[in-house]
Amino acid sequence: MKTSKVIVVGLTLLTSSAAEIINGTNTAIPKDLNGSNFTYQWPVNLYRFSSQRQDVEMAFMDVRPTNVSNGKVAVLLHGKNFCGATWNATANVLARVGYRVILPDQIGFCKSTKPEGYQFSLQQLATNTYGLLRELGVSNATIIGHSMGGMLATRYSLMYPSNISATVLVNPIGLEDWKAKGEPYQNIDVTYITESASNYTTIRAYEQPTYYVNTWQPEYDVWVNMLSNIYAGSKGRIFAYNQALTTDMVITQPVVYEFPLLKTKTLLMIGDKDNTAIGKQWAPPEVRAILGNYSVLGKEVAKMIPNATLIEFEDLGHAPQIQEPARFHDALLGWLNKG
Repeated sequence: MKTSKVIVVGLTLLTSSAAEIINGTNTAIPKDLNGSNFTYQWPVNLYRFSSQRQDVEMAFMDVRPTNVSNGKVAVLLHGKNFCGATWNATANVLARVGYRVILPDQIGFCKSTKPEGYQFSLQQLATNTYGLLRELGVSNATIIGHSMGGMLATRYSLMYPSNISATVLVNPIGLEDWKAKGEPYQNIDVTYITESASNYTTIRAYEQPTYYVNTWQPEYDVWVNMLSNIYAGSKGRIFAYNQALTTDMVITQPVVYEFPLLKTKTLLMIGDKDNTAIGKQWAPPEVRAILGNYSVLGKEVAKMIPNATLIEFEDLGHAPQIQEPARFHDALLGWLNKG
């Protein structure tokens, strides 16, 4: 079994023997890295390791403080329909106030390996993330997760509480158990068919009423195109299947029952107009009507977490950090500075 290594790809082409630190300042970013041709704001690095008897590589960006370091690290975990790059604005803000910021793409997503026959679980993704941080020499961090990344941040906080200074959950999914509320189970093969049909039109139609409260700005297209291009890219088939598996993961592995066990100081940031509930589209109308009410769920979960602060954005949807970044970042920094 190979030992874990962090491979700095930066602006260089990968080679099969790239088991070293590579600084490719004067060469081009690979056009297609694990099926993603989206250009990231900072150099892309790789954490290569063995997982489930496969050699995989986890892409990430490592953003250093813009000015003086405050000695702190923030890890930004993306959602299911997002990549590390969708945290760009937040990473810039945190870097300006002194944070080192780590932005991973989880295995199965974006610029990371799209594995065949991988058992996706929040525990596995948390273990992968912990391995990355260990290799980078990061023993303590603020973990910030959005959407599925909020589920992952919760799981990570439960598994590694001594390695976390604070947890921030931004419109996390998993605030309720959809199947316990009546959402029927859908076969992974059926979900795969739906995922395989994903394109710009279907992704925008899903995101507009949920993420952005039926508004649309041209800058949102960047993130829709980033995602639709992966579905249409060189790894599109296996990416669609990985997405079907992660849909099954978030439905069958709710974290709501474990919120009372969180030991870290936690900030819950909720756009109240969010109505996300993975799989509600195949639920009966009477079940669909009761799922994804974030204006209620946020308050309920905040009461469950022992050391929680709730910040609500009454007029925003599932992605407040994209919809109203200035307001979101003011609230985030205000809370972080209190600690």
